Amino acid sequence: QLPTGLYKKVLVILHDSVLPYMNEPTLMMDFLTVAYGIGGAISLLALNGLFILIHQHNLEYPDFYKKLYNLLDPSIYHVKYRARFFHLTDLFLSSSHLPAYLVAAFIKRLSRLALTAPPEALLMIIPFICNLFRRHPACRVLVHRPAGPADMSEDPYVMEEEEPSESRALESSLWEIQSLQNHYHPDVAKAAAVLNQSLSEMEDDISGLLELSAYELFDKEVKKKAVDVPLEFEQVRGLFGKKNDIFAEHFSLD
Repeated sequence: QLPTGLYKKVLVILHDSVLPYMNEPTLMMDFLTVAYGIGGAISLLALNGLFILIHQHNLEYPDFYKKLYNLLDPSIYHVKYRARFFHLTDLFLSSSHLPAYLVAAFIKRLSRLALTAPPEALLMIIPFICNLFRRHPACRVLVHRPAGPADMSEDPYVMEEEEPSESRALESSLWEIQSLQNHYHPDVAKAAAVLNQSLSEMEDDISGLLELSAYELFDKEVKKKAVDVPLEFEQVRGLFGKKNDIFAEHFSLD
């Protein structure tokens, strides 16, 4: 048992400062799987080490994607390990052999959580979702369902379901992204509007967006060149500003 602070310090450096120099990295399997099961930031940090063991040392982790799916909560867009988490999640979801129901569950959950996410996170997650559609065309039914019900009175997706296969994500639609098309930040609204058109085959590069901060977003807006908008107006005359108004004969504006 390690204190939470020490757990985080160890997991931050484990994947690049410890595992490559061990003769038998598989000895860390139990430590990393237990850390992955703790939840919160510790689980996010354990992903790096688990990825190396899964990718290079044939570690089999039962219910790995179920656990990864349940790590998605509202705080995921705010933690300082956000860039690392989404980089690894992108790798784990890159396989074209994943079932459509699983990818659809991730898409739907990310979209639902995006409704309360800050703009800098939205500018990263919307291209992230678009890339998932490119890799898994079967999930595009979430955007366009030709033979679907004429009227969907409620969303069949079950947000509280921990098992992705039982979430009914493939029966739903991405109304959340459509809602973001009316977002107050123009860049977010523009990014969300991409799903109204046919997606290109080339994936979007999200590496430069993973660590986008609110300060960078604000700084970019401040540095934009202002466009002079010509204005035309009539000078107000009288109380109600109408020409030949009876009030203009008896009242005047100082």
